Amino acid sequence: MHKTLLIFKHEFLRTIRGTGFIILTLSLPVLALLGIGIAQATSGISKPPAEVTKVGYVDQAGGFDHFTEQGNIVFTPFNTTDAATQAMTAGDIKEYFVILPDYATQGMVLRYTLEKQLFPPTAVTSAIKDFLSENLLEGTVSEATMKVIESPLNVITTRLTPTGAISSDQGGLQNLVVPGVFGILLAMSLIISSSSVLQGLAEEKENRLMEVLLSSVSTRQLVNGKVLGIGAAGLLQVLVWAVSIPLLLRLASSSIGGFIASIHVPTGFLILGVVYFILGYLLFAVLSATVAAMSSNVREAQGLAGLFTMFALAPLWFSSLLINFPDSPVWVVFSIFPFSAPVLTMMRIGMFGVPAWQIIASIAVMILSVAAGLYVAARLLRTYMLMYGKRPKLGVIMRNLKFG
Repeated sequence: MHKTLLIFKHEFLRTIRGTGFIILTLSLPVLALLGIGIAQATSGISKPPAEVTKVGYVDQAGGFDHFTEQGNIVFTPFNTTDAATQAMTAGDIKEYFVILPDYATQGMVLRYTLEKQLFPPTAVTSAIKDFLSENLLEGTVSEATMKVIESPLNVITTRLTPTGAISSDQGGLQNLVVPGVFGILLAMSLIISSSSVLQGLAEEKENRLMEVLLSSVSTRQLVNGKVLGIGAAGLLQVLVWAVSIPLLLRLASSSIGGFIASIHVPTGFLILGVVYFILGYLLFAVLSATVAAMSSNVREAQGLAGLFTMFALAPLWFSSLLINFPDSPVWVVFSIFPFSAPVLTMMRIGMFGVPAWQIIASIAVMILSVAAGLYVAARLLRTYMLMYGKRPKLGVIMRNLKFG
């Protein structure tokens, strides 16, 4: 136990003193504080008045001669397309459009511009639409009704609890920000921490330092010390983020307000984030140690480890599918699958909420996976930790797993 603690202390201190660890740990609070400072500084700067854009039009249908000012876009009438074209080439107008004689029944206009564009600018098309709609509706409805017709539909959704009361967690776009950022940071921390275990063991084996180490400590003491030491450093990193996120949000809410003021991070979300990091790290670290023991060099070990660490990033790759199809059974399966569970479950909890039974099942499967991983690692590490220059085949690994 004493030797395990010595290795634990060495790995923990070596990790937290590393430049990469310090930069990654402080990057979130530092960048957030920098962003808040920039937002505060720019909020006091008065914006210059919007530049007026002149757009011409040729009214072949007749009757479109009012409401020519739409925000910062001013419509100028022309009698013919030739006159409008000459004005555009001379720089008097930026573009022009033609209202066809059958516009009232077909709703089609022809737009002309000198610029090469994939799509018409939204501001211009919205201004043209409002200009045409207001002229068509003039005299038939009130001005207030006209504005309602022109404005997009504004739907206000209120979430209720199963008892019919208004829920304290209303969801919305704000529920996408924190889970997304936390998911990225959690995946990075899991991969970096477990990779540190893999690289350390693989380098010591490749450099034959493992022979010296194992002459003083047992395989179990060495691996346990490394896994726990690097894991404690990773946990410290996650705790720094978990503590700083609410503080940063409170600071941003009071100084900036707006959308940020609506973002709320439940305490239970942060606690589950820490739990999933611990379980996810233990699983990845144990597998990384096993891969490092069976590999002949660092490069080979990193290639094999990429096969299971990729699952930690997979939820981020398919986040758009998660948003569009939140109730798919696929997400339930991968929330319980141990390699993808930490990041995916945290993203689902923050965005949509997850039934308690799925969280319990996910944590239970991860605990069982860690226990199974420890059993497998213990049997294989004794066999392969001092084996050099030989890549074991799957059949040999299975035999050693059975009889090792």
